[in-house]
Amino acid sequence: MPGAVHAVIGTDEGRVSEEAMALFNDLKPEGEAAEFTNDVIEGVVANSEEAYQACIRTIEGLQTIGFFGADKIVWLKGANFLADDQTGGAERAKQGVEDLLDVLKAGTGDEVTFLVSASAIDKRRGFYKWLQKNGEVAAFDKIDVSKDRWEEEVALMVTTRAKKLGLAFDHEALDLFVQMAGEETRQIGNELEKLNLYQGDRRTVELEDVRLMVPLSRKGVVFEISRAIERRDTVRAIELVDAQLEKGESAIGLMRAAIIPTVRNLFMVRILLDAHPKLPLHNGGAFTGALNRLPDGDKAWLPQTKSGSINAWGLFFAAKKAGQFTTAEMRHALEAALNADKSLVTTQLDHRMVLHRLVAELTMTGKKKQKKSA
Repeated sequence: MPGAVHAVIGTDEGRVSEEAMALFNDLKPEGEAAEFTNDVIEGVVANSEEAYQACIRTIEGLQTIGFFGADKIVWLKGANFLADDQTGGAERAKQGVEDLLDVLKAGTGDEVTFLVSASAIDKRRGFYKWLQKNGEVAAFDKIDVSKDRWEEEVALMVTTRAKKLGLAFDHEALDLFVQMAGEETRQIGNELEKLNLYQGDRRTVELEDVRLMVPLSRKGVVFEISRAIERRDTVRAIELVDAQLEKGESAIGLMRAAIIPTVRNLFMVRILLDAHPKLPLHNGGAFTGALNRLPDGDKAWLPQTKSGSINAWGLFFAAKKAGQFTTAEMRHALEAALNADKSLVTTQLDHRMVLHRLVAELTMTGKKKQKKSA
């Protein structure tokens, strides 16, 4: 008789590892004899011969009767030879997997449960097709950061996992955390654990907590420079620019990844708010929906995603700060960014000085307006 079969697969290695371990603990028989009957076979191998041997050990586990005939579970853990790659495509590895499949097809008895976990698996092969038809397959893939609104998916994951730790995020702190930690579940979990320990009795994570505890990735730096310019925080923006230049980052790269998109977004949003002052700024989803419902002529010039919808993430952040700048000031900011970019490309001026001067000009513009109106 066939036993129960479970597979936990997906490109999100951290999530796959967590879910497979939780499932193993849930499925494994209880009792004093359990530790002698449950078999865990390490599936991380270096070559095709090791893959074959892992399959043989798994087969032996499936065909070995449990202690005193008790139920047992056999877990092929973290198998890295089920994909269509150099190891998984080798004949020796494929033979091992085929032999394992033959044993599973023949049946292992209803007292034996088989669990396999893997971060990558070739879905064209018979092994996966048999698992899908005869077992319970759970898939956990990484969030695709090339797709629209991936940040919202990651933010939901972060808030869900933070809630289990008793943590809550301020809005700006959550936005920065998403950009710094990225979409990797394991990295997100690690950074949340660090914050959990750091926070102590204080359960709300604020912006400075994230800045202090979470390593600043390049994506996070770009995000932080943008937010600093929008907040007119001259010191913070220059501090971040200098830190990246000292790490060898190109000044032109910073200009075109962080500064120009920020100025462009502020300018676009300023024009939008002049024409549509009732755009919702309280929620990213509502803002995105409102932009996509605008007449074609009003949105044709806005940045678009591959699917043709408005790429509203950067615009949404800019919209919350665009009220601090006039349309004329944003036109001047665009010209200043263009001139600075030309200086970086065509002159011998010191790149650090060019960026410092531009950042100061961009951030002080709004401050001048604020002083005059005071």
